[in-house]
Amino acid sequence: VQLQASGGGLVQAGGSLRLSCAASGRTWYSMGWFRQAPGKEREFVSSISWSGGSTYYADSVKGQFTISRDNDKNMVYLQMNSLKPEDTAVYYCAGGSGNYWKTSSYNVWGQGTQVTVSS
Repeated sequence: VQLQASGGGLVQAGGSLRLSCAASGRTWYSMGWFRQAPGKEREFVSSISWSGGSTYYADSVKGQFTISRDNDKNMVYLQMNSLKPEDTAVYYCAGGSGNYWKTSSYNVWGQGTQVTVSS
């Protein structure tokens, strides 16, 4: 069982990126995105329930990022718009259940994809 994140890159402030997470083998009730900037702890970004009917966002990205999933394809996406330099981090997708904002609720993690936003 693996998660493979992709779609990161270098973008100018105000630009957009779409991250993808491919799950092989299965998918999980909760799929989440977290990010970790240099010297900082990994932080919650967004999560989505199995049906996609419940989505959650960190206050810092509300209205800016949109999470979605396609269970038929075992894919989760994070559309990131109006990117800011402070969004620069390694972004990780994760699968699990429980309290969606806690890293401990996720038992499988992807390898991360680097997002760099230049000013």
